[in-house]
Amino acid sequence: MSTRKGGGSKAAGSSSGSGPGKGAGSIRRQGGVRHMNVRLKTATGRTSSSQRWLERQLNDPYVAAAKRDGWRSRAAFKLIEIDDKHHVLKPGQRVVDLGAAPGGWSQVAAKRTKSEEGKGQVVAIDYLEFDPIAGVEIVHQDFMDNSAPARLKALLRDGGADVVLSDMAAPTTGHASTDHLRIMALAEAALAFAVEVLQPGGAFLCKVFQGGSEHQLLTELKQRFKIVRHVKPPASRSDSAELYVLATGFKG
Repeated sequence: MSTRKGGGSKAAGSSSGSGPGKGAGSIRRQGGVRHMNVRLKTATGRTSSSQRWLERQLNDPYVAAAKRDGWRSRAAFKLIEIDDKHHVLKPGQRVVDLGAAPGGWSQVAAKRTKSEEGKGQVVAIDYLEFDPIAGVEIVHQDFMDNSAPARLKALLRDGGADVVLSDMAAPTTGHASTDHLRIMALAEAALAFAVEVLQPGGAFLCKVFQGGSEHQLLTELKQRFKIVRHVKPPASRSDSAELYVLATGFKG
């Protein structure tokens, strides 16, 4: 199954500036982006769903902030907000970013682990190609390919990680139950990998969708980690069924 990063490269793309600034706090501390409420005229050949998507992007303050501050996508703010509250990322850590394109989460991880300065390490994987990021080692491969986990382990210092991140999402079908099962399959694969590489005390952050079948995943997380919680950062759209599970204190 192909994987892609939540938040989408269409949301912002990379900035032409020198990269994300030091304002790595929540959007509330990033200058107060104004909500413009832009309405588009319907264009020939544009579907109503495309029209709604474009209007939502133009009116999304996180999209504007991502462009302004040099983040690859609005999804970067999800990780920023989660980490500001729960302090998952620390200098010197080894981090794996699953389903990394277009690179927003990897950018945040590189800054907070200081892998840009050679102190930490960030290894990212996605079947979609995306531009290099300072301090990030990128693997262009579908994480669900059988050989992908071994490639990631080979890159990790000492073969282990301190944090595993997954914002993976399968291409949607429009059928809620099917989409839920697909993303839960990705979450279970991400957890299986995390169990193999995490060091004692490590953390796992993974996107899931509300839908009922996440109970098995939560049961396993509670067996393997000291603390398991659901988190939904402000940058996660309120009308979206997505939320994240954050598990800390890996028992080994």
